Amino acid sequence: MSADEENEAGITTVTPEYFGRPDLEMDVIGWVIFLGLIVLLIPVLPFLIIVWAIDRFTNRPDRGGE
Repeated sequence: MSADEENEAGITTVTPEYFGRPDLEMDVIGWVIFLGLIVLLIPVLPFLIIVWAIDRFTNRPDRGGE
């Protein structure tokens, strides 16, 4: 048997092929964490916008040092 014939046949193994399954439990946990973060961050968003606007419009020199 040559190397070309082995490549065409594929890899032979004794373990069955695993196709996976949908992981609904972890999907639900991910959505709960995401929605929890959204609920916590939405009330903070106006304050972040105010701080960003003050920082943006106060003509301070760049902090880069150049």
